[in-house]
Amino acid sequence: MLDERGRRRFAAAEALAAGWGGIAAVCEATGIARSTIGYGLRELRGQAPDSALGGIRRKGAGRKPLTETDPTLLSDLENLVDPATCGDPMSPLKWTSKSLRNLAGALCAMGHRVGYDVVGTLLKRLGYSLQANRKTIEGSGHVDRDAQFQHIAETVKAAIAADQPAISVDTKKKELVGDFKNGGREYRPAGSPEQVRVHDFIDPKLGRAAPYGVYDVADDKGWGSVGIDHDTAAFAVNAIRSWWMTMGRDRYPHAHTLTITADGGGSNGSRVGLWKIELQKLADELALTIVVLHLPPGTSKWNKIEHRLFSFISRNWRGRPLTDYRTIVELIAATTSTAGLTVRCELDENLYPAGIKISDAEMAAINILRHTFHGEWNYTISPKPEKQRRNLSTLP
Repeated sequence: MLDERGRRRFAAAEALAAGWGGIAAVCEATGIARSTIGYGLRELRGQAPDSALGGIRRKGAGRKPLTETDPTLLSDLENLVDPATCGDPMSPLKWTSKSLRNLAGALCAMGHRVGYDVVGTLLKRLGYSLQANRKTIEGSGHVDRDAQFQHIAETVKAAIAADQPAISVDTKKKELVGDFKNGGREYRPAGSPEQVRVHDFIDPKLGRAAPYGVYDVADDKGWGSVGIDHDTAAFAVNAIRSWWMTMGRDRYPHAHTLTITADGGGSNGSRVGLWKIELQKLADELALTIVVLHLPPGTSKWNKIEHRLFSFISRNWRGRPLTDYRTIVELIAATTSTAGLTVRCELDENLYPAGIKISDAEMAAINILRHTFHGEWNYTISPKPEKQRRNLSTLP
């Protein structure tokens, strides 16, 4: 019911009453241009003189929309965007990866006179919006993926109920040692960020750190072994050995079985022969039966150690350069959570050569019992009889 002047002054009054952000809110609610609302504000404040018509244009006055004066603009814009369109073309919401400035430049090169702001308005009218990639496609999963998770859950639950140790193990992401940038932020005096190197080239003197973690599922306790050499199965099993000697045997004085959940790949992978060889040595040494349960392929992020231990370590050392091995060990050892997590950590300075070949005879000598359900993922390694161990020790 209002004329042009009444509409813009009403919109300006509402924006003024709304306070900070009022112009944007009224613009979105009414569709009136921000510039029009701004002109109305100047009128209310007496800063804009009325025109000869009292600020009211004749019917049909004003510049025509570009889509009317340039009838091929919309079709040319859609042709430019179509090759970069992602998703279902029939969907009401489409999105483009081309920037507004690039699209405006391409349209101008085709003979149109248009700015990038108008291109944004036209794209919105056409149903386009800018969106980021979303991780939703996990790829093909194993047919027994859920069944394996159920098997792991039941086995671990039974072990905990019998007061037997159940641990989750994995290698955390290898870290560059030195004054390199570490993700995250922490409070420091304003304007004085910690200075780090521009390029993340490995320091040959310091190398990389390979933190291997052991998480006690029942006790909410963690162990970290920070290696200075290769991340091999021997290093992984030695980390488990260190956890047992330092924490495990005191917590489980009557243990006879150790249940381990691990990823299907890496140094503790289901197909790694050295992993089974080293576990046999550990079983003989500790006189423990070791039950190993591997996660199905492509599910490593569901390993408990990832979100029960590693996530808290990353949070604890965020924004801090890992300048030396001592810093890494102390930061891991200082990791806690409000739920009661505590962590112990040590530096493993042993050398673990890579590329060790395992013979068929060595594999055949492992005292392994593969489970009926997916024996390649689930198996038990028992200590060898003392006589058999003594006979094997004489082999070349």
